[in-house]
Amino acid sequence: MAPKMDDDDLSPSMLCLLLALALSLLYMAKDALRLRRSRLPPGPSQLPVIGNLHQLGPKPHKSLAKLAQTYGPVMSLQLGRLTAVIISSASAAKQVMQKQDLAFANRSIPDSLMACDHGNLSVAWIPLSPKWRELRAICNKHIFTSRKMEAFEPARRRKVGDLIAEFERRASRGDPVLIGEAFFKTLLNFLSSIFLSRDLDEGDSGVAREFMESFVKIMELGGQPNLVDYFSWLKRVDPQRIKARSTPHIAKMLAFVDSMVSERLARGEDHGGDVLDTLIQSMQESNGEFTRADIGHLFVDLFIGGTDTTSSTLEWAISEMMKSPGAVSKAKDELARVVGKGRQVEDGDIPNLPYLQAVVKETLRLHPPVPFLLPRKNIKDEELWGYTVPKDSQVMVNAWAIGRDPSSWDSPNSFKPERFLDSEVDVKGGQFELIPFGAGRRICVGMPLALKMMHLMLGSVLNCFDLVLEGDAKPEELDMEDEFGLSLHRAQPLRAIPVPVRV
Repeated sequence: MAPKMDDDDLSPSMLCLLLALALSLLYMAKDALRLRRSRLPPGPSQLPVIGNLHQLGPKPHKSLAKLAQTYGPVMSLQLGRLTAVIISSASAAKQVMQKQDLAFANRSIPDSLMACDHGNLSVAWIPLSPKWRELRAICNKHIFTSRKMEAFEPARRRKVGDLIAEFERRASRGDPVLIGEAFFKTLLNFLSSIFLSRDLDEGDSGVAREFMESFVKIMELGGQPNLVDYFSWLKRVDPQRIKARSTPHIAKMLAFVDSMVSERLARGEDHGGDVLDTLIQSMQESNGEFTRADIGHLFVDLFIGGTDTTSSTLEWAISEMMKSPGAVSKAKDELARVVGKGRQVEDGDIPNLPYLQAVVKETLRLHPPVPFLLPRKNIKDEELWGYTVPKDSQVMVNAWAIGRDPSSWDSPNSFKPERFLDSEVDVKGGQFELIPFGAGRRICVGMPLALKMMHLMLGSVLNCFDLVLEGDAKPEELDMEDEFGLSLHRAQPLRAIPVPVRV
């Protein structure tokens, strides 16, 4: 005889959870029937309820690249209730991001980035809409124009000079430099100087480290597999507390920007037409179409995109160069010839430094800052390469796998900048073998500024210093493991002692 159950044995929350689970199973059965009737791309077999979630692993960019070797460059997986389509070749990426760009131009927004409603107000994440076009136009018109790029040149020179001075101070004491953090601080102060007419981090105040920790955490949580993204009925529960952990970091950034807007409006000061002045003017002239909240969320996008991903790429570049002494020699010889040994690289030098440009491209090929770019979503059923991509699928372009595809690259896992010296392949979205900034209408809006800063900072450090690992560590033994998130960081931050070059 079954034991009698009192009414108090099941709490209301437990009853709701059981009901939600039952409904979810019914929906999943319905989804499975619908998907069986459609012609999905090939993919691995699935387990009940979780589908292929167990196959993502801690480094999905690598595990999905390996699965694509079996199932092909257009592959489907079932992640809980979410259908995911993984793109792993240049030709398939071109189909999605160029030929069918409009069909796949919307975003699949991670629940973590819905903290503070950021996903709905971010130019990087909001769906194609008049609002997205307005935000994109503001970026293109007021921040990333050719005229603005020229106007920012003195600030670039000053901040790269500050970077070199910091390396010199460390060198005089024989102290190591945290390479990624040093680049991050330079980028943060550069962006704050052109956006806000002030440095956010002066001396050793620790502000840069605090911002860096927040940005890294936002990107880490944004890329972490989250049950809420695969079972939408879990949103209210947030079982892994991913959104809850993201909220204070995004809220801190929004509050900081809002305080800057309040200060600027209260004082009525003009800061020579910096970016914040321009955005406040746009807000006042927009009749409510561009709001104060829009300014905050736009700045979060610009600060994170302009610091975290760029500094991470530069840290990878230094790591790869330290393991490749031949590449270091070629880069230093070119810099000495074009710039002059021990001198800071200027904007006008970059076109005359093809090997330095090749180093940057090769780093972006091996270590794309955002390994899956930003996930896409189709708002209706779409045909792709003869397959059906069901409505609301998550379409993920594995830029990491494409950059290491042996059908496109010789010795794909080797660091060989020379491959780009006689190649027309670029990083600007025209050739799909190399798409670290994406392509199509949703290509990274900050790409021109990011590329300038990468070449200026990397070239200047290489031209002014030799970098030596601490203790008896050998460069060839340098740990090159990565840590997965929305962006791809080194698992172990790089520390090196700068030694000034002899002029």
